[in-house]
Amino acid sequence: MPPPLLFLDVDGPLLPFGSPAPMGTAAAENPLLERLDPRAGARLLALGCVLVWATTWGDEANEVIAPLLGLPPLPVMTWGEGDGRGARGVPRGLHWKAPHLVARAGGRAFVWVDDEIGAVDRLWVAAEHPGAALLHRVEPHVGLTGRDFDVIRRWVREVGGCPGPLPGGDESGGGGR
Repeated sequence: MPPPLLFLDVDGPLLPFGSPAPMGTAAAENPLLERLDPRAGARLLALGCVLVWATTWGDEANEVIAPLLGLPPLPVMTWGEGDGRGARGVPRGLHWKAPHLVARAGGRAFVWVDDEIGAVDRLWVAAEHPGAALLHRVEPHVGLTGRDFDVIRRWVREVGGCPGPLPGGDESGGGGR
């Protein structure tokens, strides 16, 4: 069985909106990049998923974010014609990314990490996607935490993946970043 896909948003999960204090790597050209947690790259790789950028950053995620996190270049979601908003047959309140992610997964197990996931997204994906899916909402003012990684890691194990321990993390779900 292939490892699950992990569709990853940038703004909110990796670049939290709320913390003005730097949390990691300095980047003078974009002060928001100071909010990146430099441990996130190793933690993401340790999950054992195929990482895919699912962000409006597009290819810039590989040019700017990936090197700061120690990630290799990742596949980038393309959103097709428009952004999916207002598509016929799509329920009101469904996040515009959801149909694209389900199509890209093609029945394969996937995790979607975003700060804009809602109840309609969960219901729609459960009805439209034949494989296992974890829609994991991250608090946008906090970003990905150790607890978020623990939830994802447990889910990956349940669907048959075998992620290793998180570098610099713990199994207890301890709060910190």
